[in-house]
Amino acid sequence: MSEAGTATTTRGGSGRFRWRYLRILAFFAPVALGIILWDIVLRAVGLGRIARRTAQARYRRVAQRYRRLAAHLGGVWIKVGQFLSTRVDVLPEVITAELTGLQDEVAPEPASAMRRVIEAEMGMPVDRIFDAFEDLPLASASLGQVHRARVGDQQVVIKVQRPDIRELLEVDLAALRVVVGWLQHYPPVARRADLDALVAEFSRTLWAEVDYIAEAENARRFGKMFEADPGVRVPGVLDRYSTRRVLALEDVYAIKITDYAAMDAAGIHRDDVAQRLFRTYLRQIFEEGFFHADPHPGNLFVDPNGTSGWRLVFVDFGMVGRVSERMRQGLRDLVIGVGVRDLDRLARAYDELGVLLPGADMRRLREAETAVFDRFWGKSMQELASIDHRELHGMAHEFRDLVFELPFQLPADLIFLGRCVAILSGICTGLHPEFNVFEGLAPFAQSLLADEAGDWLKAALQWLRQEGRRMAGLPARIDAALGDLESGKLSVQARPTPELDAQLDRVRIGLHRLAAAIVFASLALTGAILYGEADLRISLAAWAGALVALVVMLAR
Repeated sequence: MSEAGTATTTRGGSGRFRWRYLRILAFFAPVALGIILWDIVLRAVGLGRIARRTAQARYRRVAQRYRRLAAHLGGVWIKVGQFLSTRVDVLPEVITAELTGLQDEVAPEPASAMRRVIEAEMGMPVDRIFDAFEDLPLASASLGQVHRARVGDQQVVIKVQRPDIRELLEVDLAALRVVVGWLQHYPPVARRADLDALVAEFSRTLWAEVDYIAEAENARRFGKMFEADPGVRVPGVLDRYSTRRVLALEDVYAIKITDYAAMDAAGIHRDDVAQRLFRTYLRQIFEEGFFHADPHPGNLFVDPNGTSGWRLVFVDFGMVGRVSERMRQGLRDLVIGVGVRDLDRLARAYDELGVLLPGADMRRLREAETAVFDRFWGKSMQELASIDHRELHGMAHEFRDLVFELPFQLPADLIFLGRCVAILSGICTGLHPEFNVFEGLAPFAQSLLADEAGDWLKAALQWLRQEGRRMAGLPARIDAALGDLESGKLSVQARPTPELDAQLDRVRIGLHRLAAAIVFASLALTGAILYGEADLRISLAAWAGALVALVVMLAR
């Protein structure tokens, strides 16, 4: 809906919606005034020390008040809180830490209200649609809730939107645009993020979450992605009972991924679950370019009754992320850079992803990266969490110029990926406190490097095949031409001219290059094959010969 439509709803809608809009602005107005007073005015008059000394307590109070507001209002504001908890590149750590625990769990709507939504969509009473319907919700979230039902002998889950959720989204997003307009006047936030782009991306994702037709398509796409993987389960969609506001899926609910006691009782090793979850997300992000963007504990389960062992189960496909080819290449370089400690790769990744602010000091950044790798690379999450804070403080002091400038930003198209990775990290560490992200990344980084080499080799082999087919026809063509010459069918008359001499020289050079190219290709292919068979000395000799042939080819 347009902004004009939103404004009309806000000003001319029901009193409940107008009250909601005003209450949101009444919360954020004093927050904005406090920022102006403490962080701008006091610093401008030389009292910045007072502002810095009280900052932690002030920020914590604001975050705590926001959590209470979000829990009461639900709707957009829980999503905003979860979103803000990932913005460590923009917000103080004390705020993001306070908001991290904000759960997408709100008081459920009465069953009668949810039945009315289903009946309005289906055009008949719920008891005629399903053979059984449980009024007690299985899960309750800010935008909808889930009920169990039965169709014949099949158990299903029915996801139903909350009544008036679209009107609430319009009101909340209108208020959010006003608040963001205030923040655009605060340089520390505005210079690190394109706020208009962030609001647009956030709005797009929210509207997608209340389009259950799109969510059904997402579920089908995920099902196809993992249909050949016996270790992952995705629920099927029941199209007959699904509309824009109601979504029917197979009931695949099992052991919640944070129910460690149930996993232990089922004989499922939690470290195996963490590793499979991590590998599954690496595949989604780097190979498929399409990922489940909301991996909180209510959306992930472990099914102990798979045909070939336990299975990882995904539900709720309303929030998905897409990775463009350029972003994917940047992320690949980032993984390879971290996995093999390649600072040049990291620099390339920063450029491709657009995560550095203009004018960032790359030399100083490389020094900090080297220090971080030397001290922290290879440690498990548990080891990282137990590092003495004095050591961290010392490193922050050593690179205080970078900490103060904070040259990173997170573009809008990476926001939900960053949120996803942050939640995923917490789940994997909870499953297995010694979970080591470096150990998980290193083999994946090596496989990405192997893919790069494989792409080059495949291109070389394709060129060899093309040239081979062309060269295979040369003898027959030459033989036919000689036969024509012998029979007198073909005669050649030429007078020596400078132009003809130049053409003959080009032909001679071309033949030399062709011969050198054949030698180069043969030796290069031999070197690649022998390298794969670990005959390194002969392989190196073949590559050296290929290099000489290449130099000859280029020199001529």
